[in-house]
Amino acid sequence: MKFSVVIVLKQDNPYMRETLAALEHVNHSDFEILVLPDASFTLDGRARVIPTGTIGPAAKRDIALSHTRGEVIAFLDDDTFPERAWLTNAEKYFDDVRVAAIGGPAVTPPTDTVLQKASGFVYASLLGGGNYAYRYVPQTQRDVDDYPTCNLMVRRAVLEQVGGFDTAFWPGEDTKLCLDITHKLGMKIVYAPDVIVNHHRRPLFAGHLRQVRNYARHRGYFAKRFPETSMRVSYFLPTLLLLGLWIGATLALAFPELRAGYATIIALYALAVSASAWFACKSLALTILTALGIIATHLVYGIWFVRGLLAARLREELSPSF
Repeated sequence: MKFSVVIVLKQDNPYMRETLAALEHVNHSDFEILVLPDASFTLDGRARVIPTGTIGPAAKRDIALSHTRGEVIAFLDDDTFPERAWLTNAEKYFDDVRVAAIGGPAVTPPTDTVLQKASGFVYASLLGGGNYAYRYVPQTQRDVDDYPTCNLMVRRAVLEQVGGFDTAFWPGEDTKLCLDITHKLGMKIVYAPDVIVNHHRRPLFAGHLRQVRNYARHRGYFAKRFPETSMRVSYFLPTLLLLGLWIGATLALAFPELRAGYATIIALYALAVSASAWFACKSLALTILTALGIIATHLVYGIWFVRGLLAARLREELSPSF
């Protein structure tokens, strides 16, 4: 089986060079590499550079499709790098003709900084990543209906059948693609725990929370736009938590007899967050950072999910770009 590895980005950067270096050691004999930046630059090795101009990631991936020769298109972000057996492990899943796509875990590399690792542990923790922690650490194989393009492989024929990506969204173009695959075509997307890439995280707190804000706004908007895969209780939980904390604080201020109960609830929440952080990272220093990151993630996600839910349109629907 021939794979086409597609990497979209704005411009040349050290992380992308790390991606290409890792691809040189992938133990599969039949794959090509396409790199799609805004403007051209020179690369050594097998990678082909296809400049696209200033357009969004979804549009870049659609352009890539017309240049690929593989049966399966393997999408990577430019801040990821695959394990050696990435493509070899992936190939067996496509033996099942019902499988349209597979997604594998994007783990935090050991070379990341402490603040980047803490961000990764937030996502991998029970109270941070929740039901979706399997995207960040290998877990049990399962069928899924939504998976990010940082480590997503799709049959070329399926991409052509659904008309590629919806270029109006970023992030979220992968959610729409997966919705088309599973609900329009009725085909399977499989979570493949042994198809692993390393994914550099955005450090706590500013970079991580900007990413959380974008995820939350889009998921809130998608909850009403694409309810088939986004109208789920788990996505509403941070907002419900925030609402509960606000109502509880208001009542505790108004009724002194409720203050002890409210303080107990806060203490139990902090204890649960700390336990979740500890089980994720098993390090005291990282537990403190991760616990604070989980709390901040809950608050930011809760607020921006509502903003997305109330939005009439997202701005990239009018002008999609990075």
